[in-house]
Amino acid sequence: MNGIDAVVFALVDSNVKSVTGVPGFPITELMDAAMEKLRSEWSINEKVALDMALGSSVCGQRSAVITKHVGMNVLADPLVSSTTHTIGAGVVIIAGDDPGIEKSQNEQDSRFYGLVAEVPVFDPDCPQTAYQCIIDAFVLSEKTSAPVIIRITDRMLKTIGDFTRVNASVPTAGFDKKMWHLTMKGKHQRFHKTSYPLMCGYSENSRLNTIARRGKVGIISSGFSSHIVDFVIPDDISHLSLAAVNPLPMELVKSFVQGHERILVVEETEPVIEKQLSGVLGKLTGHMPYGKTEAEDIKNALGNIGRDTVSRDIVPQTIQKRGARPICDNCPYLPLYNAVKETGVPVAGDVGCVILASSPPLSLIDAAYSLGGAISTASGFDRKGIALIGDFGLAHSGINGLVNAVHNRHNVVVVVLQNEVSAMTGGQPVPDLTGLVSSYIRDTQVIDMDGGLPDLKKLLAEKLEKKGISVILARGKCPVY
Repeated sequence: MNGIDAVVFALVDSNVKSVTGVPGFPITELMDAAMEKLRSEWSINEKVALDMALGSSVCGQRSAVITKHVGMNVLADPLVSSTTHTIGAGVVIIAGDDPGIEKSQNEQDSRFYGLVAEVPVFDPDCPQTAYQCIIDAFVLSEKTSAPVIIRITDRMLKTIGDFTRVNASVPTAGFDKKMWHLTMKGKHQRFHKTSYPLMCGYSENSRLNTIARRGKVGIISSGFSSHIVDFVIPDDISHLSLAAVNPLPMELVKSFVQGHERILVVEETEPVIEKQLSGVLGKLTGHMPYGKTEAEDIKNALGNIGRDTVSRDIVPQTIQKRGARPICDNCPYLPLYNAVKETGVPVAGDVGCVILASSPPLSLIDAAYSLGGAISTASGFDRKGIALIGDFGLAHSGINGLVNAVHNRHNVVVVVLQNEVSAMTGGQPVPDLTGLVSSYIRDTQVIDMDGGLPDLKKLLAEKLEKKGISVILARGKCPVY
C-alpha cells in the first residue's frame, strides 16, 4: 500500500459521493485510482471542478476536488468566497504540489491558500497520516462550514506504508439558508466568531501533530519533510512534526520553541511556517534551500545550527545541465512550428505540449504564462501575432480569451493544435469545440496535419495580413496516445 491507496480509501471511507479534478503532475495517477472506486470525472478546469463540488455540498453530499498546485490559482475565486458563504456537506481539496518543479510551470506552495482563503490545511508525511488527515478533514469541513485543503506531493503519494481504516462516516451538516439573512459583512463576522475558532481549536489539539522532546535543538517540520527528518536526525534533537499547518497551532509551536535554544524549520516548498515565527532558522536564514527537501539539506543545516545566517550560493538550473525535453520527433505539428517561426511575428504559447517549442532548437515561443492564456497574451502584442494553443488549453480557459478578442476587436491569429487529447498529462480526452469556434469566428479554417497540408507559410502570411481574428484548427494525431 502507498500514499495513493491511503488517499483513495480515505475518500471511500468518508462516504464521498463525487470527485472532480483536472489532470496534471503529480495527481493524475491519484485521480485514475479514484475513478476505479468513486464517481469521478475530469473537469474542464479547476474552477468548474470546485463549483461542482460546492453544488454537491449544498445538497448534502460530500465531495472532493483533486488538482495540481497551479490549479489552485484557477479555483481560488469560489474557494475564498465559500468560507464566507458557508457550505453544507464536507468539501476537501487535494492539492498536488511539485517541489523541485519536475513537471510544472512554477513551484508554488499550496499551503499559502490556507492563509488567503482562511481554511484549514493539512500537510501529511506518510500514508497513515494522509488517510487520517482526510478522515478528519471532512468532519472539520462540516463543523466549520468551509472547504479544507490537503497538500500532497509525489514522494508522499509514492511512499510505501500501511494505514488503518476506520468505519465510514456520514455527512453531519447541510447548507443553512439562514445565511442569506446576513449581509456579506455579517457572514464574515460570523466566520470569525464561529468557524475560525473551531479551526484553531482543532489545529492546537490535533493528534496528527506529534512531538519528540530530546535535546536543546529542535526541528519543526511538515509534510514529506517530516518523513525525511525522522530518518536523519540524531537522538539528541527534538522534533515537532505538523500535519495540521493552517491555522498554525501557535500555542503548541511557541511552547516547543521556548523549550529549545535553537529551532530549525524544515518544509517544502516555501517558508510558510517559518514566516509566521520569529527567532527560528530555515530558508530565510539560508540554512535550508527553497523547493524540495533532501536528507543532505537537513544534515548541512544542522551542521550550521550555531550560525544565525548561512550564505547560500544559488546557481539557476539551465536546460543544458538538466537535459533537454524535446518535442517528439514524429510530432505532426513540427512543420507548423517551423512555418510559424519563419513569420517573424511575436508568438504566445500555452503550457501544454507547445511549451516544448520554447527552448532550442526551435526557440519558437516568446511568452507562455498559463494554461489557456495564449490568446489573451497574443491580444496584448503591439502588432498582429500568433497564439499557439492546444485544444485542452482552449477548453480549459482559452475560450474566454477568444471571446474577449472578438468582443474587443483584437488582431490575432489563433492556431489550435487539435489532437483531441491532453497529451502532457496522460492522454485524457478533450471536447471537440470545432462547431463552437467555427460558428463564432467567421475566418476559421480546418487543416489536417496528417495529410493534404496547404502551404503553411503562405496560409499564415495571409491570415497575418487580415484585420481581426483568424483561427486555424490544426488537426493531428498524437503519436503517443
